[in-house]
Amino acid sequence: MKKLFVILTVLFIIQKWDVISAYINPNPDYGEQQNEEVILYATSWCGYCAKTRAFMEDKGISYYEYNIEESTEGHRQFKSLGGNGVPLLLVNGNVIKGYNPKLILKYLD
Repeated sequence: MKKLFVILTVLFIIQKWDVISAYINPNPDYGEQQNEEVILYATSWCGYCAKTRAFMEDKGISYYEYNIEESTEGHRQFKSLGGNGVPLLLVNGNVIKGYNPKLILKYLD
């Protein structure tokens, strides 16, 4: 019975690791540095980055953008947020990996 409890606990922790990790080590508030609720970490050639820009412009969402290939500071922040693909957004302290309009709107509320 104890083994089953331990296994279930470990599985729960693995499933919820992002939430647990964010609670233990909250993301830095890089948005405060730029006076923006949204920071976009992107590249010039990325199609999903272009879709993200177009979505935010269409919705009137102001944002600050770092081109992670040209900005040393942007690349450093991108890596510290767990970035391994673009686009990556920081919306009110919440990290969004990839193009996800629903999450952008959710975290702006």
